[in-house]
Amino acid sequence: MPDRYKTILLFGAPGAGKGTQGNILGRIPGFFHMSCGEVFRNIDINSDLGKIFYETSSRGELVPDEITVKMWAKNIAARVTLGIYKPNDDLLILDGIPRTVEQAKLMDEHIHVYKVIHLTCSDENAMFERLRRRALKENRIDDADEQVIRNRWDVYKRETEPVLDHYPAEDIINIDSIGSPATILHDIIEVVTPIQNKHFEAFDG
Repeated sequence: MPDRYKTILLFGAPGAGKGTQGNILGRIPGFFHMSCGEVFRNIDINSDLGKIFYETSSRGELVPDEITVKMWAKNIAARVTLGIYKPNDDLLILDGIPRTVEQAKLMDEHIHVYKVIHLTCSDENAMFERLRRRALKENRIDDADEQVIRNRWDVYKRETEPVLDHYPAEDIINIDSIGSPATILHDIIEVVTPIQNKHFEAFDG
């Protein structure tokens, strides 16, 4: 098996702030942020995987886990080839994948997870309000509907939250996501800085 990408997972419910924190971390030298949403947005619909993705999603069905992971693996490999992501220099910050236990099992072939930063929600209503405000700000009126938000939450609890059981409990760091972005970032930096130091030491010289 080739060396796996050294990774920190950003994990949490919809609205927890994974994308926000990932984008900030990705601007710090030594980190490379990638969200699964980017993979879907940039997929070549004329490729074999792209055709399967388009046909599946156009029917309103979930993309199969194996196809999702294959698309992700192809996308990240392309970024390495182009020199956008340098695995020996950069720690990979992932959000939005894995979303199911099966995806987590398949991803084990590609990533070595140092830590899972679990952005927890101590106030469910505050999380719903955050999602509603974000949808309105981005002019996604349908997504601001409370029933839509609750459905996304239910899907997360049913399909995605069990992914946490796939990783050792000592590798999961819980951080409260209800607070200012700067406060949350501060707590995340305290976790990832020692990991980045060890990563640099491993590849130094």
